Amino acid sequence: MKLKLNSAAVGAAILAANLVMPCAADELADKGREIFKKYQRTVVTVQVVQKTTFSMPGQGSPSRETKQDITGTVVDASGLTVLALSACDPSGMYESMMAGMAEEEAQFKMETELTDVKILLDDGTELPAEVVLRDKDLDLAFIRPKTKPASPLAAIDLSKSAQAQVLDQVITLNRLGNAAGRAYAASVERITAVVQKPRTFYIPDSTMTATSLGSPAFALEGNILGVFVMRTISSKSGMGMFNFRPDGLTSIILPAADVLKAARQAPAKADDKKAEEKEKKE
Repeated sequence: MKLKLNSAAVGAAILAANLVMPCAADELADKGREIFKKYQRTVVTVQVVQKTTFSMPGQGSPSRETKQDITGTVVDASGLTVLALSACDPSGMYESMMAGMAEEEAQFKMETELTDVKILLDDGTELPAEVVLRDKDLDLAFIRPKTKPASPLAAIDLSKSAQAQVLDQVITLNRLGNAAGRAYAASVERITAVVQKPRTFYIPDSTMTATSLGSPAFALEGNILGVFVMRTISSKSGMGMFNFRPDGLTSIILPAADVLKAARQAPAKADDKKAEEKEKKE
């Protein structure tokens, strides 16, 4: 028996499908723009000057100094800002990847010193800053302005956080490079996996977007999901120091609760942290 199709019904179905898809896209865009408008100024450009020294047995220790812009997320009105540690100081990431390699390869050393740190605001203000806390396990670095800002900075409330599930869409914010006028940007990312152990974190898809390390990610209802950092595990493949296994390195979204816990440990000044560490040793 042949099925007779009602042309009017078919036309209505096609029309409905064409209407639903744009509506869903428009709803995502509307929610994304709301988040962008509310939180864009919590994302700042952090300009760092890195002095990097490389060393191997039997060779010298050449060093070089570079300046680069990285993304930071302000988490307190005083100017406390979180970065991905691997973005401002990649030496820890290299150490993790070198662990487990052959002895002669593991003797390769890399040290990074931040000789200058500035928070660049969108009105042209430059705030000299300093690193007050490093957390290698979480790939987080926290910086503070050396002097109190003239007015409170826009900041994200990490205590108002969200969770995500596989295939959820999230909104990320960033500030582009100097060539793009350091404009604020927003992207849509999709969660491809939720890892539970050794700690909870989210894996974003691999689509190329404007998102970078240090960018905040938001659930569509507007609460903070977490911050983009790098997760690194040791390479035991014996493939050579400059030929790492790709599965030993991946960008993740670290939950806001973990960032908040680390932020609460950030001292008012870098010297306060040094004094605290000295007291523990004594």
